[in-house]
Amino acid sequence: MEVKIESSWKNVLQQEFSKPYFAELVNFVKGEYSERKGSVFPPAHQIFRAFGECPFDQVKVVILGQDPYPTKGHAHGLCFSVEENVRPFPKSLINIFKEIESDLNLPFPENGSLVRWAQQGVLLLNSALTVREGEAGSHANKGWERFTDAVIFELSQRKEGIVYLLWGSKAQEKAQCVNVQKNCILATVHPSPLSSYRGFFGCKHFSKANDYLLSKGLVPIKW
Repeated sequence: MEVKIESSWKNVLQQEFSKPYFAELVNFVKGEYSERKGSVFPPAHQIFRAFGECPFDQVKVVILGQDPYPTKGHAHGLCFSVEENVRPFPKSLINIFKEIESDLNLPFPENGSLVRWAQQGVLLLNSALTVREGEAGSHANKGWERFTDAVIFELSQRKEGIVYLLWGSKAQEKAQCVNVQKNCILATVHPSPLSSYRGFFGCKHFSKANDYLLSKGLVPIKW
């Protein structure tokens, strides 16, 4: 199956695209975008944007979200990120910036776009890559999770020294796809307002990730 995705990822994931479940997933997603015009996110051309902004060979850190923001104008293919013009920031993103401020003494950024992270080697991957407006989890269990499991598995098989930031139980399920001997897993609760106070605040994942990268002789992320 022909999938429009960044070339290095296309080479790595080609076998996945030819599997029956992926064909079923594509049919489901195409049907959703066709039947619910303007009410499925992100825009179709941005479904695989995370891969385009962070080619396979450049991945140093993986952050796993659950599914795209179900609010119109928010999702643009990178987990937790929004377009530069979006105000106010989503609450989970505010909590991420609060933790960075506390951990690294960095001020809140001017906008909520995390493209700047992706271009430094941070793969901003959701477990499911599409969602209906106002219905969080609406595209769960349709095949996306199997696909993103394969993404993590291939990374773990072919690369080492990657930091995996797993926030929340859904993200932590991906740990089974990672070789823990050759990579760094940092896990805590999700940064949403419902859970952030139970361990996300104070986790210091951003400084810990950079410390690990430095220990491997890699350039740290400018969070």
